[in-house]
Amino acid sequence: MVAQLYDAHHGWLSSWLRKRLGNNADAADLAQDAFAGILLASRRQSLPNLREPRAYLTTIAKRLVVDFYRRHALERAYLEALALVPAEHAPSEEQRLIILQSLQEIDALLDALPAKVRQAFLLSQLDGLTYAQIAAEMSIGVRSVKRYMAEAFRHCILAAP
Repeated sequence: MVAQLYDAHHGWLSSWLRKRLGNNADAADLAQDAFAGILLASRRQSLPNLREPRAYLTTIAKRLVVDFYRRHALERAYLEALALVPAEHAPSEEQRLIILQSLQEIDALLDALPAKVRQAFLLSQLDGLTYAQIAAEMSIGVRSVKRYMAEAFRHCILAAP
């Protein structure tokens, strides 16, 4: 089933991605990622009967494009911050790659949280606000903040290797 989908629509998907990315190499990579994801999913459960395979592929591709741009924005922000670091304190290329991969994993982890849970978690962990301050900032009760924080911590613990 996946092989037939690939044979029939890989060229079309690559072209669709190329129009959005303006780059053949990135389009080819994302097209492969789309089909690799479909193949992995098909091993866990059978693929649904696709009456509109291009719509299915477009949905997958749109998510991949969003992730692609998010990764690049994160990388640009990291490199801009790194440019401000004196050369003698700059991390090695290997350390840079590890840091960038870690930032991407953290970004994906936070993105998977519901918006209010993510907001409460970031206000606590990045801004150092107390639960009462978070409640006031978000116009919710402290009890809701506690629930959001428990959910965020549970999500982080379950994501840990």
